[in-house]
Amino acid sequence: MEAAGAQLSSWMGLALRQAELALEHDDVPVGAVVVHSTTGEVVATAHNARERDHDPTAHAELIALRTAADRVGSWRLTDYTLVATLEPCPMCAGAVWAARIGRLIFGAPDAKAGAAGTLYNFATDPRLNHDTEVVAGVRAQECGELLTSFFRSRRSG
Repeated sequence: MEAAGAQLSSWMGLALRQAELALEHDDVPVGAVVVHSTTGEVVATAHNARERDHDPTAHAELIALRTAADRVGSWRLTDYTLVATLEPCPMCAGAVWAARIGRLIFGAPDAKAGAAGTLYNFATDPRLNHDTEVVAGVRAQECGELLTSFFRSRRSG
């Protein structure tokens, strides 16, 4: 179990590095990584790019899922894990469902838009035809501090 926790922490570290890249173009620092659930192979990395791309759908999770599907050659990502620094919003949680992601790991919960357990739960909604295992709170403090620092700097500047 300890080795599994170290692996989750390592994957979240990759997502955190992606989140920091979003700061270079004044985007909310959210990062995402898609890994093969069995082998641990990283197939996609991404960070928020809404400001840079002028695209309201350019969330880290969506970009990572698109890239992963392209690299894997299938929209069905059942054997893959999405790792995100922030709990997915409804749009991203819907994409997780649509991609049939097998497992979602996130860091910080999102009290304003969280759709993987906080406000909504697309991952286990019995009305939907696919369930996703959710592991919440991996390196949550670190993920949350990155976001808090970003928004604090915007309010004071």
